[in-house]
Amino acid sequence: MQSKDSNLNGTVALGSHTVSRKKKSFDWRDYIVYLAFIGVIIYFSVTLHDQGFVSTDNLLNIIRQTAMISLMGLAMTFVISTGEIDLSVGSIAALSSLTAALTIQAGFGMIGGVAIGLGTGLLVGLVNGLLVTKLAIPSFLVTLGTMGTVAGLAMWITDTAPVPIVDATFNFVFGSGDIGPIPILLVWTVLATIIAHFLLRKTSFGRQTLATGGNESAARFSGVKTQRIKLLVFLGSGFMAGFAGLLYAGRMHAGRFTFGEGDELSVIAAVILGGTSLFGGVGTVIGTVIGSLMIGTINNGLIIMGLDVSQQMMIKGLIIILAVAFGKKAIKR
Repeated sequence: MQSKDSNLNGTVALGSHTVSRKKKSFDWRDYIVYLAFIGVIIYFSVTLHDQGFVSTDNLLNIIRQTAMISLMGLAMTFVISTGEIDLSVGSIAALSSLTAALTIQAGFGMIGGVAIGLGTGLLVGLVNGLLVTKLAIPSFLVTLGTMGTVAGLAMWITDTAPVPIVDATFNFVFGSGDIGPIPILLVWTVLATIIAHFLLRKTSFGRQTLATGGNESAARFSGVKTQRIKLLVFLGSGFMAGFAGLLYAGRMHAGRFTFGEGDELSVIAAVILGGTSLFGGVGTVIGTVIGSLMIGTINNGLIIMGLDVSQQMMIKGLIIILAVAFGKKAIKR
């Protein structure tokens, strides 16, 4: 599935070289995630109308629940577009929530907590990027290893105990606040989406990211510093995972080692559902956000329907498989 975000039709400049791409005809499968999302909304709106699914409070709650997945998904879009993957985002979010909470608790205030929380994400992202680019270790193995290491560290530093955050300003800005009727989490999601969309579509960094994933050798011969691009996307992934950790902490008024548990799978599913190719070279920011919202909507609807966890997992899995199957261009070059 190729959305407008990854549209490199015509001639794309890469340094002093150009890469020519053929224009493709319209294919409805390129928009399967949008069609599926609309279908999911309509289905639950009809079947759960009298149970409050379409209420403003419930719809805003879906946005709050999916904000962290959406934000991590935006950065993951760049990682997967280069042909790599990052499995450590969930554990980074947990560790960042704890380091931020501990810093605030130690008296360094909101600014100190934010700096340390984001710094935690950047540090792990840097380690991931250096291991992938300098030691040529497959990103799947690198991030699988850091996922376990970081998760263990998050459990160890507080002996699995939560760390409360009593800074009202931090909690308002990073999670639990509302600007009028608008959740602050929606504001962060919209801002991050605009920035990511601009980076992917309007900058040389975005074009080089897609070129790296499309054909790394050709991109390198065209003057693209592919290893630098990969290092940057892992840094970005770590940063956004750290930011998601701040949002978890602000929303729940505490740092916990359980935050982000299993999020890596939801993030990757949202990215692939949205139309980013698992093999690299094709990426879509808007599709990622829609994919995240669709997963969140399905979760919310199934909970309201009263299904138990096992049934929710089965139905959600089947829907994701069907969506990807119908939009199979998303996983093919």
